[in-house]
Amino acid sequence: MGKVIGIDLGTTNSCVAILEGGVTQIVPNKEGGRTTPSVVAFTEKGERLIGQIAKRQAITNSANTIYAAKRLMGRKYDSPEVERARQVCSYEITEAANGDCRVRVRGRDYSPPEISAILLQRLKLAADEFLGDEVTEAIITVPAYFDDIQRQATKDAGKIAGLKVQRIINEPTAAALAYGLGKHENERIAVFDLGGGTFDISIMEMADGVFEVLSTCGDSFLGGEDFDQRIVDWMIDTFEQETKIDLRPDRLALQRLKEAAERSKCELSTATESQLNLPFIAADSTGPKHFNKTLTRAKFEELVADLVSRTTEPCQKALADAKLAPEEITKVLLVGGQTRSPIIINRVREIFKREPSIEINPDEVVAIGAAIQVGVLAGDVKDLILLDVIPLALGIETRGGLFTKLLERNSTIPTKKSLVFTTVADNQQVVEVHVLQGEREIAAGNRSLAKFELVGIQPAPRGLPQVEVTFEVDADGIVSVSARDKMTGLEQAMRITPSSGLSASEIYDLIEEANRSSENDKRMKEIIISRNRLEGLLQNTVRSFSEFGWMLPAEDQEFVRNTVEQARETFSSEDPTQMRYTLELLEKAARLITDAMFRPTGLASGATHSQEEETAPVSEAS
Repeated sequence: MGKVIGIDLGTTNSCVAILEGGVTQIVPNKEGGRTTPSVVAFTEKGERLIGQIAKRQAITNSANTIYAAKRLMGRKYDSPEVERARQVCSYEITEAANGDCRVRVRGRDYSPPEISAILLQRLKLAADEFLGDEVTEAIITVPAYFDDIQRQATKDAGKIAGLKVQRIINEPTAAALAYGLGKHENERIAVFDLGGGTFDISIMEMADGVFEVLSTCGDSFLGGEDFDQRIVDWMIDTFEQETKIDLRPDRLALQRLKEAAERSKCELSTATESQLNLPFIAADSTGPKHFNKTLTRAKFEELVADLVSRTTEPCQKALADAKLAPEEITKVLLVGGQTRSPIIINRVREIFKREPSIEINPDEVVAIGAAIQVGVLAGDVKDLILLDVIPLALGIETRGGLFTKLLERNSTIPTKKSLVFTTVADNQQVVEVHVLQGEREIAAGNRSLAKFELVGIQPAPRGLPQVEVTFEVDADGIVSVSARDKMTGLEQAMRITPSSGLSASEIYDLIEEANRSSENDKRMKEIIISRNRLEGLLQNTVRSFSEFGWMLPAEDQEFVRNTVEQARETFSSEDPTQMRYTLELLEKAARLITDAMFRPTGLASGATHSQEEETAPVSEAS
């Protein structure tokens, strides 16, 4: 059986952790970083770049570099969130036949789970290499306020990447697990999680190893990306006022602005001002134009004031749902990179009337918590129980298009509840059960999860038949719904597995494509490593041969010359077998030169040396 890992699939950065011997470790990526930028790019040659290397080339390849794909997971094209994303993204967002959003790159449409799967595949490969064993399963974290469709989209991404997703757990819950491992105090914890794309607040109670989520709330489209965009908008407006040039249609300029904004925001977490210097950002008839301004922390806080204010109401709502006052919270944990901003820290102080805790790394704590949950499920971590909740209410559509809730938000899972409904028309023999998730009173304002019919109801006046509808949510958050006619005993049931917009056949095809891509990635890696070895060995061999080639017999000199020529021709080859063969020949040529250099009789006939040279060590004489 392969290894199991914990993954924090973030909007801006992602992180992987493992639990071995009761100790959690962060898995470094191939560049040695502890987190990996959640960026995927496609080059003209068809190569896929992932992580830091994709982020580095974003300016020159902005239309084909995908970032913040997590914000599009499980979203419809016509949703307000996707509309906002279209206005600021440098890449194209399109509409699928079923109304879901897609990302168009180099003439092909990708679903958000596909993009996330490419990133997950790279994280899996890093874990494979780090552990020296194949990773087959994972626990992946999601924002607490993700609905069932967004959670299913995340599971589909893991499946496409070749991972069996053991469980999807909430990011704040994972953070609390990381904080509480090994602690036995009774505490009420607020986890304030403001990452790159989402905001969550969870209120938890920790007592004797039992972690119970009391309430959760949040905003699934509020995060560091929005803070960056405020700086970008300010830069665009300032530049337009001074030059009359609008930078919005220029994708290359937008990407430069975005990167500068992100750097500036990070600097303002510790400094009171940041210099924004972008030479040659545009040009007109009078010549090139440059952007050179100083952004102060006070101005930045003015720009993002309304975004910060949006965190207050969810916190108050979570406290109210948990039936707690701010003073009853004993610890506030900060999670997510955006919580490093002083304005966020100040807002947390105002809401919870206490200093927030900074004892855990906000970029790594979620992945560590996911790894701990791996240990809990495997039985390696004992005396620890996690009681999570559903983030949004579950119910059905009733007469007049109303939403009737069976399970309220923040219901502890696993849970089960039944309600009895009746018919709305005389002699009605079929009842349609429309399952919804959300908080709106009108059914149309909530997310549709599934529809099914209960047939065979005996004809009777309306209001007389009794149909019992039962909702059940298991520990994995999977919803099951059944409807039973109490008079006849007829029952119809189904397990809700919300679609991510991809059919089973599409997911299968994408898994096959991911496998092919994985093999291609391995092949390309082998070619690159061989080419690098070939380049270094070729340079050394040519240098050595030019200096010491005269010491070789004529036939060996000819062999070296032919091998060097073949190596130069093979250098641009894409055939790993040919490159391996040429490397073997080049290594043989290098050995011939080395042997000749260190062979005592290797001097050409007729050479003359002084007595001092003849008695010197061979290596020095050579």
